Amino acid sequence: MDTAYISAFAALAGSAIGGLTSFATSWTTQQAQARAQRLDAERDSRAALFGRFLEEAAKLYADALQNQRDEMSGLISIYALTNRIRLISSERVVESADTVCRIIVDTYLAPNLTLEDMRTNWIDKHIDPLRDFSEACRLELQTFGRF
Repeated sequence: MDTAYISAFAALAGSAIGGLTSFATSWTTQQAQARAQRLDAERDSRAALFGRFLEEAAKLYADALQNQRDEMSGLISIYALTNRIRLISSERVVESADTVCRIIVDTYLAPNLTLEDMRTNWIDKHIDPLRDFSEACRLELQTFGRF
């Protein structure tokens, strides 16, 4: 075989390998960036949902501490948020959200608390009905990285 053919073939093969390597590197990088963007969007979406749940639960719990009620129409929003959480979250987060809802309902049905009773529960007994839910959410959000 002529050395000119060998040189030309080697040059073409080198160009093809270089082009394929460049394509593979670009494709892999683009896929990794797209995956990172999807994970960031999912984490942000969950964080917003968890935040809305916490805000609604805190409002309802504060209301429940001060008022006894038999009608529960005010719980519709937290019920809807709980079921949205059920669609996308881990079992631990769902169980914690269900527990928060049960605590709120039980608190509405219980006698009202005075400020001194609330101080005793929150400060002395370290009772925080949203703590377990918050911790479960934090752990779940950490699985998405950079949180």
